[in-house]
Amino acid sequence: MKFLITGFNPFNAEKINPAIEVVKRLPDQIKGAQLIKLEIPTEFKKSQDLIKKAIIENQPDYVINVGQAGGRFAITPERVAINFVDSKVKDNAGEQLINQPIHSDGKTAYFTQLPIKAMVQAIRQVGIPSEISNSAGTYVCNSLFYHVQYLREKNFPNLKAGFIHVPFLPQQIVNRSHTPAMSLSDMVTGLTAALNAIIERDGLEDIK
Repeated sequence: MKFLITGFNPFNAEKINPAIEVVKRLPDQIKGAQLIKLEIPTEFKKSQDLIKKAIIENQPDYVINVGQAGGRFAITPERVAINFVDSKVKDNAGEQLINQPIHSDGKTAYFTQLPIKAMVQAIRQVGIPSEISNSAGTYVCNSLFYHVQYLREKNFPNLKAGFIHVPFLPQQIVNRSHTPAMSLSDMVTGLTAALNAIIERDGLEDIK
């Protein structure tokens, strides 16, 4: 079994992005499953091009994109990607897409193929807060989540894919009063538990 796991680079004047930091610290193998790790730019166009190239080159069984969701207190597997982008800030290429579809010929929304309920339960069992999210936002995170699902429908029907959001790191909230954060070690523990749950449930049906 092979996983392609991506994390975004820092954006919007942040010096660090917990997404790529946690991805880099995941083990290279879990229960015999190979983890291929990839840094993705927080850019609408380039992120889509890179993920397609990586899927073609690596032929993974699963693609899991990890992103930052500042303000959340828990690790949150996403249930659904929507065909809509409306960015409040520019991406790292200076592009700001407002009120438009991601793919004009795509579905309104795609549901993840990941066993998100089992993932949340597994993360909680190792003592890390987790809950299902029903909105991946309307920025680059949702755009990439949707794009992978679109690619799955059009080109890679055997692929399973999904998105996981992680909170801010403690150093990101020094000047943000009353904003939740999570340590990098807890994120690694939580994502490792989530991946274990995916591996254990591979091939089984899951109610999202």
